[in-house]
Amino acid sequence: MNGTWMRAAIAAAALAAAGTATAADKTYQVTGPVVDVTDTSITVQKGKENWQIAKGADTKVTGDVKKGDKVTVMYTMTATSIEAKAAKEKGAKKAAAK
Repeated sequence: MNGTWMRAAIAAAALAAAGTATAADKTYQVTGPVVDVTDTSITVQKGKENWQIAKGADTKVTGDVKKGDKVTVMYTMTATSIEAKAAKEKGAKKAAAK
């Protein structure tokens, strides 16, 4: 019985870790002509919109990217801060108005 619980605990931990990694590792892409490129960002035109995406020293760049080149940028989304505000209670306005 002890071995069964141990295997179940290991399996549950592995699944939890895999679920967390999957959410953090989800990648997106944008393809289009380069509008601007600096040491810290690249701006790509997608349709009528310009998408400015930050890049750093660890960003893998293949080739010499210049304005006007067509590129495909792979990126992830990571929150840098989260601010929570309490939800308003239903009926609070009606009670205050009376």
